[in-house]
Amino acid sequence: MTAADSRRWYALCLLCVAGFMVILDAQIVVLALPSIADGLGFSASGAQWVMSAYLLSFGGLLLLGGRVADLLGRRRVFMTGTLLFGLSSLLCGFAGTAAVLVAARAVQGVSAAVMAPTALSILLNTFEEGPERNKALALWSGSGGFGATAALLIGGPLTDVLGWQWVFFLNAPVALALLALSPLLLRESRTEARTRSFDPIGALTATGALVACVYAVVEAPRAGWLSSRTTGLLALAVVLALVFLRTESRTAAPLVPLRLLRSRTVSGANLVVFLLGATAFGMSYTLSQYGQGVLGWSPLRFGLANVVMPLGAVAGSYAGQALVTRIGARPVAVGGLTLCALAALLLAGVPVDGGFLRDLLPALLLFGPGVGACAVAGSIAALTGVGERDSGVASGIQTAAFQIGGAFGVAVVTSASVSHTVGTERLTALTAGHQAAFTACVALAVAGIGCASVLLRAPRSSTAEPLPKAAVTRRRVRS
Repeated sequence: MTAADSRRWYALCLLCVAGFMVILDAQIVVLALPSIADGLGFSASGAQWVMSAYLLSFGGLLLLGGRVADLLGRRRVFMTGTLLFGLSSLLCGFAGTAAVLVAARAVQGVSAAVMAPTALSILLNTFEEGPERNKALALWSGSGGFGATAALLIGGPLTDVLGWQWVFFLNAPVALALLALSPLLLRESRTEARTRSFDPIGALTATGALVACVYAVVEAPRAGWLSSRTTGLLALAVVLALVFLRTESRTAAPLVPLRLLRSRTVSGANLVVFLLGATAFGMSYTLSQYGQGVLGWSPLRFGLANVVMPLGAVAGSYAGQALVTRIGARPVAVGGLTLCALAALLLAGVPVDGGFLRDLLPALLLFGPGVGACAVAGSIAALTGVGERDSGVASGIQTAAFQIGGAFGVAVVTSASVSHTVGTERLTALTAGHQAAFTACVALAVAGIGCASVLLRAPRSSTAEPLPKAAVTRRRVRS
């Protein structure tokens, strides 16, 4: 193995740490939300915007972040996003009011929207398509799945021992380490100069459509599903989405080249990843609310009880990439989502006086491997055949699908929980709401199974225009 070959695996480690932190930060506030709400005076429904503000700006701007990386240089953009991520994390930790924290979380989401697709794009341009890239993607997906579930472990001790501010302060030293190591391990790369232009209208309309849709779902239980506010917001989301599609079809430099979406496998893979994100984030959010709000567990106890999930996610990612190479992405994605659906179904019957071994552990043992296996299968299917010039935006689409799905999932379970939290006895009413939320997660996972079964087929041709192997070797990275 050459020195260059050795360095790319170190680079992969760095990129996985970045991916881990981005996903961790989307989830780590789950356990800290009750403490944040008490400390800053959030309302019961308003506290979830500490998560949603991050997810909305993150998911809405991922496409633009990936495109900017392709045009301006992937290493440069990655380091810029990492710097902003560290600074915005400090601002979150020092926030003294609810409004400041939500605003800082939105900025943090913007920085993550720059970091995540750029890191994945660098990975795609570092490893050749095939078994080696599949292994790299498995490690990448495993780091994300580990981050999503490890947040439940890390967030508890930090909140209990040091205070909720430290779930944000944790990011600062990691960001500094990434900034120091990036020039040593990552090489600069970008697309050809003739393609350099931006599509800000596409980014604005996509983000606007997302915000309008999720806000409508979150507020529907209080305003009414058929109220003028809810229907008006949903109509606005549809209009903005149509403007986005029209813009992409007419502009000379679309934010999302439509050729990437013409493949049923690629589009289907991103839809599956969207539904996986909705299931995973919705499950984690509801599980935390049940553990702390009904069972009365401290963040530390709840985090320790969930340690089996990140371990299961890593195992699922490793096994998933090996199975995708042998049998394809579809059966692996279906199997992973089936495990998630079964886990949610088990939790849909949780009682008021639930116990860990009896009521939670069986579901946790299924949920972690399911998330890991489906995440890697979806990533491989969504990124197979993507050429170098589109690697950033393709990475942005795939990452956006998971994060937007997460925002949608949190909104759906919040809506289901509020709608079914009825009764005079507090804990009984809360439990009924959480049962409805877990049932909603079952529906999301089943929808994902259907999409994977129908849409994930072996592609007949590349979705992009890959360069000849020799040209890729010459142009993949430019110092």
